[in-house]
Amino acid sequence: MILMSLFSLFTQAERYKMVRAIKWVDEIVEGAPYVTTLETLDKYCCDFCVHGDDITLTVDGKDTYEEVKKSGRYRECKRTQGVSTTDLVGRMLLMTKAHHSNMGRSDYQQHTDNFGSGPKGHSPWTGVSQFLQTSQKIIQFASGKEPQPGDTIIYVAGAFDLFHIGHVDFLDAVSQLSEKPYVIVGLHFDQEVNRYKGKNYPIMNIHERTLSVLACRYVSEVVIGAPYAVTKDLLDHFKVDLVCHGKTEVFPDRDGSDPYAVPRKMGILRTVDSGNSLTTDVIVQRIIKNRLLFEARNQKKEAKEMAVIQAMKRREEDKANERAQAVL
Repeated sequence: MILMSLFSLFTQAERYKMVRAIKWVDEIVEGAPYVTTLETLDKYCCDFCVHGDDITLTVDGKDTYEEVKKSGRYRECKRTQGVSTTDLVGRMLLMTKAHHSNMGRSDYQQHTDNFGSGPKGHSPWTGVSQFLQTSQKIIQFASGKEPQPGDTIIYVAGAFDLFHIGHVDFLDAVSQLSEKPYVIVGLHFDQEVNRYKGKNYPIMNIHERTLSVLACRYVSEVVIGAPYAVTKDLLDHFKVDLVCHGKTEVFPDRDGSDPYAVPRKMGILRTVDSGNSLTTDVIVQRIIKNRLLFEARNQKKEAKEMAVIQAMKRREEDKANERAQAVL
């Protein structure tokens, strides 16, 4: 999941709240042990443990899921290709507007080398790769639920870049405006976000932002490439009852007009205070401040992964040689 790749950028309290907001999560265990044991599974009445297909190792190089794997209480999900903290960190550090298409640039290559995926080897888990959106991915994330009679249809719009706890708190506050909320999030296209945000924003492209928002339990539907101005046609099409915006600055439309003029005139515009001051800019500053730490962490992580891959290859080669000797 896209937002999961950003968890290393958040504090412990922020991560707990982010996980609780994922719509597939029923309960979380705070302060869970790094090495998953059968005792942990039994304590929380879990049938099995699920993890991605990337390798997680202890300090001494042992598989953190070895015990549950041996007992048959381990399941594995294939990692989503192209979802990489390494790549997202690079986009923040390079500060270029065209970062989504700069994979071959020399400065981007220098970034990937610094983060571990250089000429010495490339780990399939830590290295940089390209995210490709498919209709199947969207179906997996979408709720597929239509508004029901009695629902309050609430529309919010924005970039929702680097989907973070500030967004979660805002959407949570919006959903509490009604007993039966149906929250529709309008996501602006990348070019539109760059127009009003400037610099190298958005960090995440429209496809990545779509899945991040869809994963939130407070969101019912997403409009991909929503118009910047909230028009009468849009409100009528979705039968919107309320339009909400946070306390962040509202940038004017291309012609200088108020993008919320229509819902404001209709009396259905609400300003919602999330009570959270975290912004995408703050996250970017965290990355810039800790750049060397992130580089060192990723290089160390990938070195461990490459060592495991080489060991696995050697075991396979040894087995092949043994089979060949047996035939002779």
